[in-house]
Amino acid sequence: MAGQDIVGADTTRHSDFTELHRRVSDAGLLRRRPLYYACRATGLLVALVALLAGFVVLGASWWQLCLAPLFAILLGQWALLGHDVAHRAVFTDRRTGDLAGIFLGNLVVGMSYGWWVSDHNRHHAHPNREGHDPAADSILFVRTAEQANRTKGVRRLVARYQAELFFPLLTLQALGLAVATWLTLTRGSVRYPVLERTLAVLHYLLAAVLLIVVLSPLQALAFAVVCGAVLGVYLGCVFAPNHKGMPMTGPDEEPADFLRRQVLPSRNLRAGRFVHFVFGGLGYQIEHHLFPSMPVVALRPASRIVRDYCAEIGVEYCEAGPADSFQEILRDLRAVGRSIDLDPARPATPETGSAR
Repeated sequence: MAGQDIVGADTTRHSDFTELHRRVSDAGLLRRRPLYYACRATGLLVALVALLAGFVVLGASWWQLCLAPLFAILLGQWALLGHDVAHRAVFTDRRTGDLAGIFLGNLVVGMSYGWWVSDHNRHHAHPNREGHDPAADSILFVRTAEQANRTKGVRRLVARYQAELFFPLLTLQALGLAVATWLTLTRGSVRYPVLERTLAVLHYLLAAVLLIVVLSPLQALAFAVVCGAVLGVYLGCVFAPNHKGMPMTGPDEEPADFLRRQVLPSRNLRAGRFVHFVFGGLGYQIEHHLFPSMPVVALRPASRIVRDYCAEIGVEYCEAGPADSFQEILRDLRAVGRSIDLDPARPATPETGSAR
């Protein structure tokens, strides 16, 4: 869902994207890869069964805290598989995709699939556009001086030091997803509210029973905290390099054509196959935004075509290594945070009150 309608968007320079789409399609990179996704899902299922068996066998031990990060990373991998399902990279039929996505999101991960698809659709339509992209209007981080200077109280203090608090704040991401899930399902603002509620409740009920039966109360609490914190950091680190630290668009600015709207605010990771596996293929963010329903195994060969084409038409194509990406992110967050004046009585200066 999160992209099929976006790919065909009308643009002022539609011919640029049309030509790129032709080249990528001619290379056979848009076809579905059911065998790849079947093998990926099977591998994740085997890993989940093995971890659950190890959890039960280990019993009431503080060594379980060593398994908590592994559960978190595995849940993150299931969430990334659900991301591909939502983008119609796995199933062409909408109902089948929705049901598979709800199973993965609500039952396996514990996150509302319907809420996430709605949120992610808006992100894909206007990446890094303030007031339109939910990821650019995050409650945890401010991305522009205008956003920064609208903050108040504790939120303003946190924004001032958001670069220093970046990784600690990411530990709250999983909690934020759980809160968004329950608020959404309470309101029933999804396509399949009963099914989503049932599976989400079942997820948290099964998790709670498993923790309580196997672990002591204190061990269960510690396990849940560690697992949630690591999951938040993992998902945050997967998605942060994609757009943070990249150019932002004001809410009233005229949007660019489709190709430039997707390429210019996106960053690819320059890394090996293992890193891209850990990132669920989303290190090729530019190609993913241009072709949301493209299977992740096709993103790497597509990147060569897209990179060459962007050079041909004079569009900047941003790539950076993982370390450089996070340095750019922290540098940008620090610059925006330092634009906040914690003394409201002091007049604004170019360093403390101006827009970026």
